[in-house]
Parts: sequence; C-alpha cells; structure tokens
Amino acid sequence: MDFDDFDPPARAGLAALAQDMADHGSERDGPIRSIFGLLGDRWSMLLLLLLAVAPFRHAELRRLLDRLSAEGGISQRMLTLKLRLLERNGLVARSVSEDVPPKVGYALTPLGIELVGEARRLLGWVQASGARIHEARAAFDRMDED
Repeated sequence: MDFDDFDPPARAGLAALAQDMADHGSERDGPIRSIFGLLGDRWSMLLLLLLAVAPFRHAELRRLLDRLSAEGGISQRMLTLKLRLLERNGLVARSVSEDVPPKVGYALTPLGIELVGEARRLLGWVQASGARIHEARAAFDRMDED
C-alpha cells in the first residue's frame, strides 16, 4: 500500500498499521472484528459478565438480562443467537444435562475468562475516564449549537 502523499511520520505510522492489519487479519469474519463486535453489541458483554459470576441455565440468563440490562428484555431467540455466537468463538461452553427434560447450561471457557479479564480493564478505563468523556461531549455539543 502506498502512503507517499503523507508526511514521513504519518507515512511510517500508516505503513505499520497496514502491516499489522495484514499480519493479524482484516477479513470481515476475522477474530479481531468479530470479538470487538461482540464487546460492543447490545447483549454479549453483559452475557460474558454474567457468566463470569457463575454458570447459568438459559432461562436464568434471560431473567438476569431482563433485570440488569438498560435495554429491557431479550427475546428467547436473540438470547439463543448470542449464546451460539459466543460458543462459536470459543468463549462459552454449552452443557446439556441427562435429566428429563434436559437442562441446558452455559459457562465461560478459559478463553472467555481471559477475554472478560481484558474487557474489565477496558471497562475500568471507561469508568475512570467518564468525566472527561462527558466534558468532551458537552464541549462538542456546545460547538454544534453555535
């Protein structure tokens, strides 16, 4: 990729970024895009945080999401889709009991536990930076009014 129309420091930074993207994947369904997408979607991060507390059954997760989410309730279909996506990415393990009727439960995998640890660091940064973020928003909104 050619960045000749930028000054040398920007050119070097852009070339390094392009190489990093090439090395670690920039494809649409690559891990980087899908995991960051999960962290930013409506339900997945809260599901991971809940499962970091303890393994839960499907119905328990739905009730907990209804109680804790600012989004309101989640449909059974959407919960199933989100859990399957987390399972596909190796973050959540699904178990089925031998009971009749069978009970389906979900727990974090070791990879999911690692991700939650990293996500908590990011959440901590956002919480610590909240006042500065609100100030920046207010300043931007004041500029927009002028």
